[in-house]
Amino acid sequence: MTQTIAFAGKGGVGKTTICGMLVQYLCRKNNGAVLAVDADANSNLNEVLGVEVEMTLGDIRENIARADIADPSPIPTGMTKADYADMMFGNALVEGDDFDMLVMGRTQGKGCYCYVNGILSAQVDKYAKNYRYVVVDNEAGLEHISRGILPKVDVILLVSDCSRRGIQAVGRIAEMIKELNLGVKDVKLIVNRAPGGVLNDGVKEEIAKYGLDLIGVVPQDDTVYQYDADGKPSVDVPDTTPIKQAVHQIFDQLKLG
Repeated sequence: MTQTIAFAGKGGVGKTTICGMLVQYLCRKNNGAVLAVDADANSNLNEVLGVEVEMTLGDIRENIARADIADPSPIPTGMTKADYADMMFGNALVEGDDFDMLVMGRTQGKGCYCYVNGILSAQVDKYAKNYRYVVVDNEAGLEHISRGILPKVDVILLVSDCSRRGIQAVGRIAEMIKELNLGVKDVKLIVNRAPGGVLNDGVKEEIAKYGLDLIGVVPQDDTVYQYDADGKPSVDVPDTTPIKQAVHQIFDQLKLG
């Protein structure tokens, strides 16, 4: 049975880094195949994981949209646009030794992301059954979950920094999850970048105010910043670093067996 774990939280709190570390953690456990899904239009989960992505779903959408005006057309002679789309979307699945990956990516045209959201939904639905775990890095809100773009989500991990505003943001997301009655089994809070791994009383009060289920606190770790500055995948920071030790303890508690 496939388990889907989705990350949510406002931008800039480190949720993509923690999401990538969960992908790595599950691969090491070797309990089944893992599909990583970057459902953020401003995608960078592949960089956290050290995966080169040549074409996103958004890129393919733009190529198809330009097919009628491009000279020469990207669609081979004798192939329908529908067949070309199926072929290209199949190629968008990046297959790795440890995990596979789908990247939504952004579109270049104006307007909403409804079309590419539909593509993402179709591709995830097509592949999800082949994996033991689907790990999703979402945009700041819950659009992909609430609109049914993703399959049924089992666990939502809310990620916040250690500020009151960050907790308020994930608190509102948690309220939305309840209002939408999404049938999620577990909604947990991870507080990231806490100085010394300790929360002050004000942040604790805010967590209690929203009734959030805190599963762990991740300390501020400059090693992640250094790896990013050097162009190294964030997941490759040593297991002895404070961030890796903290997230591994959190992931152990999830019991994703």
